[in-house]
Amino acid sequence: MESSLERIDPQVLGWSAGILALLALLVWAYLRFRRFAWRRSLLNALRRVAYDVVRDVLLPDGMDGQVHVDFLLLTQRGILVLDLREIPGLIFGGDQMDQWTVMTRNRRYTFENPQGPLLDRIAAVKQIADDVPVEGRVLFTTRSRFPKGRPRSVLMLDSIRAEYAPMDKASMQDLVSKFKPAWERLKASARPSDMARR
Repeated sequence: MESSLERIDPQVLGWSAGILALLALLVWAYLRFRRFAWRRSLLNALRRVAYDVVRDVLLPDGMDGQVHVDFLLLTQRGILVLDLREIPGLIFGGDQMDQWTVMTRNRRYTFENPQGPLLDRIAAVKQIADDVPVEGRVLFTTRSRFPKGRPRSVLMLDSIRAEYAPMDKASMQDLVSKFKPAWERLKASARPSDMARR
């Protein structure tokens, strides 16, 4: 007795496999393009509020090690350290909580409070740029929501412009130029990180 697979023309099987492979390639390319476009829009948003941006670098931590930093921004207020979190869903967390909870439609999980590691990154930047104000924020994308309120160091991407953008970049150049020597020292100390988010 002949099986149904044996009755199918080998050429039809070949074409079907080719079409499936092409579809898989198209889906992969679409997802890569979407990721690239999102990353570019994120960088554009950061460049609108900063005079210079450095991303995905390693800095000396002061204890013979290194610490990864997602973004460093030179702003009119000094240097801003950003720790990017791409976590979709409702997030419940507080300054004193060790674990923050994420709820999505399908699951519930926890992650470590990111404010502690942020303090380590801020300390690494301060040891290099000690004469410039240094701030740090955990930056969440627009896919995150904090229904019970945001912890102290959390910044949402859609509100970064309101908090950090100068009213007029040209009028702030004199102030920012005072930060430039420390900023250049920081950039000289930075090394590319293999922990970069793609």
